[in-house]
Amino acid sequence: MSDATPTTEELATPAPIPSRTMRDGIVEGVLPPLVALLVSLVVGDLLILAVGQSPGAVYRLMLEGTWGNAYGFGQVLYKATTLTCTGLAVAVGLRAGLFNIGAEGQLAAGGLAAALVGLTLPSGTPALIAVPLCALAALAAGGAVGFVPGVLRAKWGAHEVITTIMLNFIVLAFLSWTMSTRLRVPETLHTRAVRAGALPRLDSWLASFHGSAANASIVIVLLATMLIDWYLFRTRGGFDLRAVGLQPDAAENAGISVGRTWIRALTISGALAGLGGINFVLGYEHYYEEGFATGAGFLGIAVALVGRSNPFGVVLAALFFATLSQGGLAINALVPKQMVDALQGVVILAMAASVPEVRRLLASSRKGVR
Repeated sequence: MSDATPTTEELATPAPIPSRTMRDGIVEGVLPPLVALLVSLVVGDLLILAVGQSPGAVYRLMLEGTWGNAYGFGQVLYKATTLTCTGLAVAVGLRAGLFNIGAEGQLAAGGLAAALVGLTLPSGTPALIAVPLCALAALAAGGAVGFVPGVLRAKWGAHEVITTIMLNFIVLAFLSWTMSTRLRVPETLHTRAVRAGALPRLDSWLASFHGSAANASIVIVLLATMLIDWYLFRTRGGFDLRAVGLQPDAAENAGISVGRTWIRALTISGALAGLGGINFVLGYEHYYEEGFATGAGFLGIAVALVGRSNPFGVVLAALFFATLSQGGLAINALVPKQMVDALQGVVILAMAASVPEVRRLLASSRKGVR
């Protein structure tokens, strides 16, 4: 045998494919958001120049009005808290191959449920009891709203896009009727203030946050984020959910009940959206107000897409969109606030276009290596 002939041990040694696969996975996860950010910055520059302003001055004012001072940063945190919940709701559905567009109704249902429990409990109820009860009520209400389209999809094949978006109208109309006939304070659109379960604002701990709406619900939402990450990637239930999302027929053949997984996924999805209601109800105003959820559910779709349906990616995407939202108020003196709405749309479109392009480039590079 010549020296150039490989030995048995060399033939048995696998090629270093896992490292290349890991690198490709990191590139595929990181590159699309970066491309979307760069594209949005370029488009933003053009829009700012079109109205006769300096992009540098506008971006500097946006950063100063958000991350550059405690009040602005507190507002970013407050908005990101709700967006994290609705983003997680959409992300869990996407992991199971489902598109939950009903986060807005689920968010509102969770908020009202938390308010009702806070109104029912005696005023002297300890926070260690009242807050978990209110949070569980929000989870249960949102989960119940998510459970309905899950059953409709699993039992009768009704597409969740249609059922969840229709449930938005049904749930919001029912909540509006309930408020107007039974719960609202006269001459207002909100309930009475909760007697128990109210969460402190951050300015009660740090005076620099004075006036901002950021509150302790951010801790609960971060814990929920870690829990859902553990569930998706460390448990059998999460594995089944992701397997159904990737290939339902193969999952069914492997013994996974696709129908039950769909129901579970949309129930968890709705519960996460419902949890977002405590940010406004328990942490900010301490009452339920009709219309508080407007826009947050649909923006959660963008958060989930930009966050690549990863729980911690969703948190970062929520901070990004919350920064754009608060920044739009900060730069309103220089450019129209609607410009920020346009930038949000650009980010979503750039994200949708960059994902398949990155995958195509990775596939081409693999062929070139071979």
